[in-house]
Amino acid sequence: MDPMFWPSEANRFRRFTPESLAAIEERIANKKKEQVKVKEKTKETKEQGVEEDKLTPQLDLKICKTLPSLYGDIPAELVGEPLEDFDPYYSDHKTFMVLNKRRTIFRFTATPALFIFGPFNPVRKKAIKILIHS
Repeated sequence: MDPMFWPSEANRFRRFTPESLAAIEERIANKKKEQVKVKEKTKETKEQGVEEDKLTPQLDLKICKTLPSLYGDIPAELVGEPLEDFDPYYSDHKTFMVLNKRRTIFRFTATPALFIFGPFNPVRKKAIKILIHS
């Protein structure tokens, strides 16, 4: 695979960390602020017919599908570990993805499970590893 054709960022597998979660929360807050500004602007000008380009999930990065080969090989230490999502649609959603040895994509929410177990809780990490085990 020629790196000239594919962006080098597509080949980066990054762990999902508290900093990643903070960045997602910041993007969500910024998006809400922008939506408020747009609503105020449309109320003032009352322009109709302005359509917004909305992102949709990429079909090749759906849940339970195999990760496309253009993303490269998964480092062995990152198999079964929470990763930042590749899909730009999920950049402002509190989610992370986990890949198993067969490169199957699993997505999980980063909100606390049962209002107790956060995404970085060891109990939740073990439960995720059990769920994705083939």
